[in-house]
Amino acid sequence: MLFTKGSDALSRDNFDYANELFTQILTREPAVFDVRRSLRTSQLKKAGGRGGLFKKMLSNASSSPLIAKAQLALRKDPVEALQVAEQILNSDPHNSPAHRIVVEAAKAMEMPRTAVMSLEVLVANSPKDRAIAIDFANSLADTGEVVRGEKILAELSASYPGDTELSQALKNLSARRTMQKGGYDKFEEGKSSYRDILKDKDEAVSLEQQNRQVKSEDVAARLITEYEERLPKEPNNLKLLRSLAELYTEKKQFDKALSYYDRIKNSEGGSDPSLDKGIAETIKRKFDHDKAQLDPAAPDYAQLAAKLQADKDTFELSECQKRAEKFPTDLQIRFELGQLYFQAGKIMEAIQEFQKAQANPNRKVKALSYLGQCYAKRNMNELAVRTMENALKEKPVWDEEKKELAYNLGTVFEKMSKRYEAKRQFEEIFAVDSGYRDVAKKMDEYYGGESSGQ
Repeated sequence: MLFTKGSDALSRDNFDYANELFTQILTREPAVFDVRRSLRTSQLKKAGGRGGLFKKMLSNASSSPLIAKAQLALRKDPVEALQVAEQILNSDPHNSPAHRIVVEAAKAMEMPRTAVMSLEVLVANSPKDRAIAIDFANSLADTGEVVRGEKILAELSASYPGDTELSQALKNLSARRTMQKGGYDKFEEGKSSYRDILKDKDEAVSLEQQNRQVKSEDVAARLITEYEERLPKEPNNLKLLRSLAELYTEKKQFDKALSYYDRIKNSEGGSDPSLDKGIAETIKRKFDHDKAQLDPAAPDYAQLAAKLQADKDTFELSECQKRAEKFPTDLQIRFELGQLYFQAGKIMEAIQEFQKAQANPNRKVKALSYLGQCYAKRNMNELAVRTMENALKEKPVWDEEKKELAYNLGTVFEKMSKRYEAKRQFEEIFAVDSGYRDVAKKMDEYYGGESSGQ
């Protein structure tokens, strides 16, 4: 309830009230990352720009007593240190000393995503600080984003080619990526040692092969044989059954795969939403496989291909509707159903699903983006604009999602003949990515029109 109220306050730009509500939650449950992320968004929006040097000096002076208090608390009670640091960030969300305390407290409390969030600010504040960059990259790896961490260190290494510390940190991250690809999840979680992992070389090879996204035919066949031999001794091993179903799907033996999924469905593990999705993915791949087997030179190829595609679309929508009925509170399924309705041109149905899905913090922005597009398709242009603008408020960073939102908003403004507002959206995209879609062409048209008096 507090989170819902806080989210509503944030959407209305009532930042002080949102900060207060999110802080109340985090005082009770400091490890809830989605709430802390919402708090950080509210803090940043309230602060607006970074401010000048004088504002920064003023902020540092006023926060010094709290910084000292947090540093003292850090030694005995990282939870208290985290709370004090958030007090500072409520007034100055770019405060580096406060973010350093957040990082240390988060590490002590084993909250890597919270540490990453503050390290990202520290890197932005001090882009040439190699120690912070290394810490940021390693923390990204702790959350599973090893590739992103490698990229950060690789770019920094290019600027400091002789830095042995950077070079070694990059090598260490590359090794971690190799370990993750090899399936050493338990080691990464601290649940086993190298000796435990490597005690059976053949088993280690099997784990590595099993976790590859693309399995060669001979490896998949060997794993199937191995698992089929284990199955009589472990008939209730749901993980084994699931692995066999996935392997048979890779081998394009879809009926065999579905038979193993049925065994899981008929067991106690049959209520898992991901199981229904796995079955659906297998059936969709069967449709794609059947379509690929058609002869493009056949006179009825276009008709048969169109029928298979239509059957696949019908199945996909029907299956998702059933999952939504079975798991009515699963907002991820609601979002997927909205996407399918949108693709099928069922705009009113899509609107209903996206309105529900926006309550999922992980899907809120995307759901709002789709809602805006839905409203625009229904010529509810003013509502489309408000919805897209609300979504943009949730995006402080110009990533692909924000660029798409701004582009769609500009398109709606064009539809409404609001030339100035449309140009402003395309200008903002052009400023960060001049190669995005056709914004360069649009800028030429707008500025060309202005120079010629249009």
